[in-house]
Amino acid sequence: MSLFQILAVCGMLSPILYTMMWILGGFLRSDYSHIRDDISSLMAVGAPRRKVFTAFIIASSSLLFIFYIGLHWGINNGQGSIIGPLIFVISGFLGVLVAFFFPLDAGGEIITYRGKLHLILVVLSGFLNIVGMVALWFRLSSVSVWSDFAWLSLLSAIVSLVLVVFSLVFIKSKYRGLVERIMVTPYQLYYFMVSLMVFLTN
Repeated sequence: MSLFQILAVCGMLSPILYTMMWILGGFLRSDYSHIRDDISSLMAVGAPRRKVFTAFIIASSSLLFIFYIGLHWGINNGQGSIIGPLIFVISGFLGVLVAFFFPLDAGGEIITYRGKLHLILVVLSGFLNIVGMVALWFRLSSVSVWSDFAWLSLLSAIVSLVLVVFSLVFIKSKYRGLVERIMVTPYQLYYFMVSLMVFLTN
């Protein structure tokens, strides 16, 4: 495999690990509800089996960040604007910071500066990902091999933005866990698909 294919495998593994993490949460914690509880509560301070889930999120975030570092050169041999890939690198770095240093407070609450920074960085990372999707749409729409993916990139940005707004409505409800899982799905599918495209075109 080429270097870019190895990086692409890292990108494909990231959403798989992330999804496995919250699915396992329902099996390993009898008190945890996929419908009621947000995903970040699995890694909150003092949460049961916190180390297991923290290891998952660190691995997932780190793999995605590693993939993003090579994304610009993995697309059409680095020809085109670096803006989209650079935005993803920044977003990926924020994800790594959250995974390592900014868990939610005990009980999944947002009380301390660390818990507040968790929310701020997650929201900022998600917003940057949407901007990155749009930037890649501009870059890839004129590249023959990538043109179909370009439209998927734009569609993913639109769907992600709509679901983010939708999730804000339910952020305090007893269904916030379910809504969050629906909201993160387009992101995770996008990470996998862009990684797969880099793998297939290198």
